[in-house]
Amino acid sequence: MYKKIVPIVIIVIMVISCSRNTITGRSQLNLVAESQVQTLAISQYKEFLNKNKVIPNNSKDAEMVKRVGNRIAIAIDKYYKEHGMPNALKGYQWEFNLVENKEINAWCMPGGKVVCYTGLLPITQNETALAVVLGHEITHAVAGHGRERMSQQLLAQGLGLVGDIALGSNPETVNVFNQIYGPSAQVGVLLPNSRKQENEADHYGLIFAAMAGYNPEEAIPFWKRMAALGGEKPPIFLSDHPADEERIQKLQGLMPEALKYYYTSTGK
Repeated sequence: MYKKIVPIVIIVIMVISCSRNTITGRSQLNLVAESQVQTLAISQYKEFLNKNKVIPNNSKDAEMVKRVGNRIAIAIDKYYKEHGMPNALKGYQWEFNLVENKEINAWCMPGGKVVCYTGLLPITQNETALAVVLGHEITHAVAGHGRERMSQQLLAQGLGLVGDIALGSNPETVNVFNQIYGPSAQVGVLLPNSRKQENEADHYGLIFAAMAGYNPEEAIPFWKRMAALGGEKPPIFLSDHPADEERIQKLQGLMPEALKYYYTSTGK
């Protein structure tokens, strides 16, 4: 009897816990509050910065990361206001830091806590390509992709069956948070989101970079440089990420829309 009831309960929870994403319009499972993940993110972010070498603000590269990040943050705020959602990013306190690490990596936690690794810069090669990457990573955060994945994992473990979830007071839920958001779980532009989430991050990341005044066309040579790095990659049907060729093709299809935002932002 119990085995029959549990699936029904899960279905009911999934139905009543879904919310429509303010950016994409897609329905997402949402068992945790944004304010809760932001609180945990602040703690994780501070701990990460304390344990790693942060490049000083007077460094040219660190200044570039902050400049790009702040321009994208302003663009996102403008996007939300233009779409009638001025309070959508409530609680966001943006921080952008460059950290010494050879990994090709960048990530954004809830609340706008962003890190870029020095290992990414030789691949981006310029400020515009960096904007493409940061736009992508920040979109994952503002679009609630991490919360969606966290909610799915909580439900799969039965933790979502208890109703309102207090993340900080439950070791199991904190562990799920760390699995999704913890810096050790972050792999930047190769973050293991679903293909749907990756496509959304590519799409709106291009728009946000374009609104910030960066030419979105730079995404194509950047991803070609990523593809040229080689290395073993899983077949497309085994991977949550678009194959390099597929991603580039989709980005090219998104370019006309992104360029409209770019031309509007730059007056070209």
